[in-house]
Amino acid sequence: MEKASHLSVIVDLSPTQWHLSAQTSNQYPLSIETFLSQLLAFLNAHIASKHENSLVVFGALPGKSVLLYSSTELLSDDTPSLDANSYLPFKLVDSTVVQRIMNEFDAIGELEEEPPCSLVGAVTKALCYINRIIHPSSTTAGVAEDPSIVHDPRILILSVSPDLSSSYIPIMNAIFSAQKLKVTIDVCKVYGPDTVFLQQAAHLTNGSYIYLERRDALLQYLIMSFLSPTSIRKILAVPKQDKIDFRAACFCHKNIVDIGFVCSVCLSIFCQPLPVCSTCRTKFPINTLKRLNAARPTITPANSRSGLPLGNLNNAASPRPTPTPPNGMSSLR
Repeated sequence: MEKASHLSVIVDLSPTQWHLSAQTSNQYPLSIETFLSQLLAFLNAHIASKHENSLVVFGALPGKSVLLYSSTELLSDDTPSLDANSYLPFKLVDSTVVQRIMNEFDAIGELEEEPPCSLVGAVTKALCYINRIIHPSSTTAGVAEDPSIVHDPRILILSVSPDLSSSYIPIMNAIFSAQKLKVTIDVCKVYGPDTVFLQQAAHLTNGSYIYLERRDALLQYLIMSFLSPTSIRKILAVPKQDKIDFRAACFCHKNIVDIGFVCSVCLSIFCQPLPVCSTCRTKFPINTLKRLNAARPTITPANSRSGLPLGNLNNAASPRPTPTPPNGMSSLR
């Protein structure tokens, strides 16, 4: 018998990015209204796939993340009016998600400078929600209707915002937590450039990362790629990403680097050799710093005309160096 499936959807609700996405100068403009109509059809398809399927929707807004809908919890006392021409669970999802998103947009108002969207906060809340469903307790009555039902948890991130380098450490911690809970993270990049961190999240959790080439076919992408649970994907040809960007962000300046220097004690990454690790306060000898600085590749104008990208030249010049700890430092591992 097919097991029930749990789906946590995280919607990137950056007003600035959605305004840019709706510009008619784009080849395939996509407004927030059109996006929501296709997203709701996908959510209804997930609910209709199996009666025991559960659904939760989180919104990543500027500076905060909120719960928009939960199929296991009643978020408000307002229930939609009965309609003989509509299925009540579908109407409940549609009205709740749209109404709460509109309320959040109205609460934002006009900002002089829009803070970054709290995507990591939404992912963390989704993981906590999944952990509560997988491991129900006596104090969480009503969260899991039947403890014997084993859910097939997964997270779908619908992203429109670019990478935020300062969120590298939190997103990696979320990825490790998802691996421990055996949660699959799928990513659908709706607008904007590819995101390095979300590519890694999908790859490390055996999920799918898809960049929309035709945004007017969003619903087709969602149904064909993300509707099937992970247990069925083994026999389906689910699209995967061809290449993955494994670059990391340095701990000192929060910049994405091609070549980094790793502390041999705490594995912190830095864009340049440092005499003292800012994370674990380990001190490195002067000779090690001189050797690492001498090993740093230099990009000359002649190299830049060779036809290779600068990142490839850096990687081809020398392997990623790792600082060697001084004598006696190995006991701190």
